[in-house]
Amino acid sequence: MSGTMLTEPAADAQAHIAALRARIDEIDATLIQLWQERAQISQEVGSTRVAAGGTRLVLSCEREILDRFRSAHGADGTQLALLILRAGRGPL
Repeated sequence: MSGTMLTEPAADAQAHIAALRARIDEIDATLIQLWQERAQISQEVGSTRVAAGGTRLVLSCEREILDRFRSAHGADGTQLALLILRAGRGPL
């Protein structure tokens, strides 16, 4: 076998990995943007609720979010949901 034949699969693999990493970077950028948008909306919901005489938090809503993430991703989903909730409302 020639040296070229051995390097072509490696070059193809490297190109494939580079394309996958580029897509991961795009997804990460979208997740960051969505996370920030969600936090802003969540803060607005809390402010509006308080201005209308309600409480800043509705624990039943938070539980639904936790349950949804736990159902989709198990224990890691719960941790992710807690971080997302905290970004929108701040620490308890």
